[in-house]
Amino acid sequence: MLMKYKKLITFTVAFLTLHQFFVSYAYAYIDPVTGSTVLTLLAGAIAAGAMTLKFYWFKIKTKFSSELSKENNAEIIDKSGFVSEWAELKKINQLSQDERSIMFYAENKASMNHFRLLIRELTEKMNLQICYVTSVKNDPIFSSKNQKILPFYIGDGTARTKFFSTLKAKILVMDMPDLGRFHIKRSDEYPVHYIYLFHSMYSVHSYLRKGAVDNYDTVFCVGPHQVKEIRETERVYGLKEKKLINYGYGRLDTLLQKKINSQAAKSNSRNSIIIAPSYGDNNLLEKCGIQLIDVLLKSNFRVMLRPHLRTLRDSTELINSIQENFGKNPNFALERGVITFDSLNNSLCMISDWSGISLEYAFTFERPVISIDVPKKVLNPNSSDIALEPIETSIRNKIGYIVSPNNLEEILVLIRDLDTSTQNFSRQIKDIREKTVYNIGESAKIGAEYIKQLCNNSQNPKNS
Repeated sequence: MLMKYKKLITFTVAFLTLHQFFVSYAYAYIDPVTGSTVLTLLAGAIAAGAMTLKFYWFKIKTKFSSELSKENNAEIIDKSGFVSEWAELKKINQLSQDERSIMFYAENKASMNHFRLLIRELTEKMNLQICYVTSVKNDPIFSSKNQKILPFYIGDGTARTKFFSTLKAKILVMDMPDLGRFHIKRSDEYPVHYIYLFHSMYSVHSYLRKGAVDNYDTVFCVGPHQVKEIRETERVYGLKEKKLINYGYGRLDTLLQKKINSQAAKSNSRNSIIIAPSYGDNNLLEKCGIQLIDVLLKSNFRVMLRPHLRTLRDSTELINSIQENFGKNPNFALERGVITFDSLNNSLCMISDWSGISLEYAFTFERPVISIDVPKKVLNPNSSDIALEPIETSIRNKIGYIVSPNNLEEILVLIRDLDTSTQNFSRQIKDIREKTVYNIGESAKIGAEYIKQLCNNSQNPKNS
């Protein structure tokens, strides 16, 4: 049977190719430009046809080659490259129900920043098995020695879509919003309990789109502001109430623990300024980035710029211009990845605009943040439906300074006075932190206990 399909495909390709050489008449004139276009289209069609034939040949081969072992089958898929995610999906589906009871999904590497303590509590303290499904090919999770974590790579294409629509797990924890609103759907085959975990301390209705968390069963809330916002959203739009857990913010707990275990440089030896903008047309980098960097470098400060990932991707011309202007300056560094804890800990201050990292920095190091007063990016055009002031707006001037992009020289005066002002801000920031974030240092225990109880109380459907 296998040889039959192979011969059929080979014959079809050969027949279509040879047919072109026996066309007797051609009544059309093709000018050079049109000819080039036709050749390009023909080349594209041939390439697409080859990939399609390769895909279907692979499906036929795996379907009828039952004698292949699972190991050999996976190896063939990996060699073909473009379908390796399907091999991982097959492995996931072959797991027992107990092995795939608790799943985490990571859209990118940053997800682990918010999952880390929770996963550690579940696997190391409670000795529970979890699956970690990631869209990151080289995710560090694959080098983990934790035997209680089963990692899988499913990419971000059709295999991922299939994974979500056919998922059979008791619990799925994610930090990716908009479940069920676009191509990522809830499972059609199993009553999965979906838990949303925030990747920012910001207000729900201002930094996420309308409906971003509506299709989750449980939401782990950072603080009382998010509880109020979700309940008000449910009231305004007539939505069914979700289970809200007074959770906290795992990323902040991680940073605070690292701070306790580390040794910061003395304040008089710190002269590094971190610039961490948000993204969008009006972020500080677009509005006044080059001027700001120039002002700081001329005042003998060391500058680390960490553009948002979207800015690195979408504004290459601006990034290249910054590199050309400052790349050779030994006091300038362009960080394209994650800012290390040591860099944060040993910095003098942070300059941002509306980026969520500003709250993380202020609440961890109890130092003021200098915010450049550019227009806030609008992620939810319907945010005014919820008559609550966003937390990032209400506390912005209480955790630091707000500076006009037209008056950047003022920043130098503020930085010189940091030694005095930081002491005053420190007490105020601590007080705001306590009121803004639940269970500081304890969020993982709260979340893990809830997941454990939920898992124990879940009933397996008959056809699982």
